[in-house]
Amino acid sequence: MQTVLLKATTFFYLAGALLYLYFTFALNERSARLGRMFLLIGVILHGAGFAGRYVVAGYTPVTSLFESLSFFAFAIVGVFLAFELRYNLRVLGAFVAPLAFAFSAFAAFLPGAVRTLPPALNSFWLPVHVMLLFFGNAVFAVAFGAGIMYLLMERELKTKKMGAIFKRLPSLNVLDDINYRCLTIGFPLLTLGIITGSIWANYAWGSYWSWDPKEVWSLVTWLLYAALLHGRVTVGWRGRKAAILAIVGFCAVLFTFLGVNLLLPGLHTYSNLSG
Repeated sequence: MQTVLLKATTFFYLAGALLYLYFTFALNERSARLGRMFLLIGVILHGAGFAGRYVVAGYTPVTSLFESLSFFAFAIVGVFLAFELRYNLRVLGAFVAPLAFAFSAFAAFLPGAVRTLPPALNSFWLPVHVMLLFFGNAVFAVAFGAGIMYLLMERELKTKKMGAIFKRLPSLNVLDDINYRCLTIGFPLLTLGIITGSIWANYAWGSYWSWDPKEVWSLVTWLLYAALLHGRVTVGWRGRKAAILAIVGFCAVLFTFLGVNLLLPGLHTYSNLSG
């Protein structure tokens, strides 16, 4: 039942994404409210599905590809709704909600049977490490959306061809502020996620760091965001450069999360696509 519930949320995320897109291009206020409602219903059902799966499995259900993709979608929607509440920036849903739908749809095509937890994963550090990383990455997903919006807004202003989307996008300053806020939230979560992962690795495998492909790409991602944060704080990087780096950083997040798991075998690789 919990697997069906997790997969059913894909419909609500799709509906929410389409409604936010319609709001952006058709200037329809009602569609934005409906989009928020569908995402909120989806994230509530999603949370209930994870709670049910936790009861059945007896561990935090983020250990397979199905579970991880589904939880990432859940985290993205939750973080987006929090940012929308803070900034009242509904148009951001047109750029972030499709990401959540994509991950949820990917998961829906995978078998979702609950499996026995490998001994190395049976640890207190599992929920701590994974929650920090997933919610940190979800914040970076919002920064990714804001970065794309920034580049689109800048292009509209430079070409002076103000299309329908121009009426919905906020000012460049607001988008840059969102980018920075995401960085100041996401980077500490990513840092703590890597630290707790190292502690867990020492308990599980007897080494804090083994240069596993997942660890290497996590370090690459961390360095990208560290450089962006350093540049913003000390050099004053803003605007276009910061937006581009936020996009590049999230691409590194995606490769670390999916590319490494599917292409580069290692200790963190899922045993198979069925999870």
